Amino acid sequence: MGADNQTWVREFILLGLSSDWDTQVTLFVLFSVTYLLTLLGNVLIVLLIRLDSRLHTPMYFFLTNLSLVDVSYATSIVPQMLVHFLAGHKGIPYVSCAAQLFFSLGLGGIEFVLLAVMAYDRYVAVCDPLRYSVILHGGLCARLAVTSWVSGSVNSLLQTTITFQLPMCTNKYIDHISCEILAVVRLACVDTSSNEVAIMVSSIVLLMTPFCLVLLSYIRIVSTILKIQSTEGRKKAFRTCASHLTVVVLCYGMTIFTYIQPNSSPSVLQEKLISVFCAILMPVLNPMIYSLRNKEVKGAWQKLLGQLSGLMSKLAT
Repeated sequence: MGADNQTWVREFILLGLSSDWDTQVTLFVLFSVTYLLTLLGNVLIVLLIRLDSRLHTPMYFFLTNLSLVDVSYATSIVPQMLVHFLAGHKGIPYVSCAAQLFFSLGLGGIEFVLLAVMAYDRYVAVCDPLRYSVILHGGLCARLAVTSWVSGSVNSLLQTTITFQLPMCTNKYIDHISCEILAVVRLACVDTSSNEVAIMVSSIVLLMTPFCLVLLSYIRIVSTILKIQSTEGRKKAFRTCASHLTVVVLCYGMTIFTYIQPNSSPSVLQEKLISVFCAILMPVLNPMIYSLRNKEVKGAWQKLLGQLSGLMSKLAT
């Protein structure tokens, strides 16, 4: 193929969810509200953990990291999508597309590893509670968090570099809501089988390995819970893991469905809907799940609201 046919495109056009104006306005309003709730919910969770000394434990240290990842992931995709809902020209510069792919892919990978780390935290809390603070000391927690951020970022850097070395020729229409890796690879005017294999291998390493660790942790956790004699003890142990388990099922389930299908691949519409779920719904659901299903967080909220109420009363008088 000649050099003229391998010209790099300067801009991509994101086709998004719909070309109907009324639908786009409706989605703009809906997604704007959801994004604001994402920012508010996750920032409040982080502040609450910082302000309440009872939440200065490994579990809430990792939850702080998860909230930061969720806000960053949503921010890497949603603002661009909101602009495009109201814009006549839905272009995204080449460099911006590469940056969006790097950050969204990297933050997604960080979240998967982080959820595995949080599963280990729950395993220690249930299976070895007396040594919990000794095993999960500050140094180990910091190293586990750093490992999550570094592994996701390195994988994303490699995948983004490989993807954007592909010649796109004159293909510039991305049939997706963002510069998602499968959607960008489809634009290439050369054989992309090696890229698809690389994506599959990367997905197995960064998705299935943490998933297997989560599965192993919960097998041990369930085994330990079943050995507890009292019904109340079993319920308490289960409540310890309920919030994390809910997030794991939602997050891993959707992504495995998208990226690891040996004999088939999801339709473009399915990919878009799954991306909307991961970028719009999961970041806003996580703080709700951890708030509504967690006694310590609910107690901290009540304490904070009580303090604010007392402060407002004093100011009023």
